[in-house]
Amino acid sequence: MSETESTDFGVETIDSDGQVVIIAVHGQADLHTAPELRSAIGAALDGGAKGLVVDLSEATFVDSTTLGVLLGAVKRLRPSGGKVSIVCADPHVRRIFEITLLDRVFSLHGDRDSARESAGGGA
Repeated sequence: MSETESTDFGVETIDSDGQVVIIAVHGQADLHTAPELRSAIGAALDGGAKGLVVDLSEATFVDSTTLGVLLGAVKRLRPSGGKVSIVCADPHVRRIFEITLLDRVFSLHGDRDSARESAGGGA
């Protein structure tokens, strides 16, 4: 059934308090889906977000292109003191951040609440 194709990837933007925006990623975040994620992040930052939470709880795969998109968000927020926090409960996805040493760039959290607190702390 083609339902799998249509639900394989999705990006949901959740505006929590105006200062910190949560973007939830569902399915495979890869070369083909990175532009949609980049667009959602850009819209949040253009809208005035000072902090960003990217929830990868429902992401089944993350590739280097997606990591590059996330690093782009860090570069945009860093001059104003903003932060990007990642919700990453899956040990396989978390391992990608550890192997690439990006766990030193992003704060990784097990749930949205702690990630939101971390992202809002710098704003």
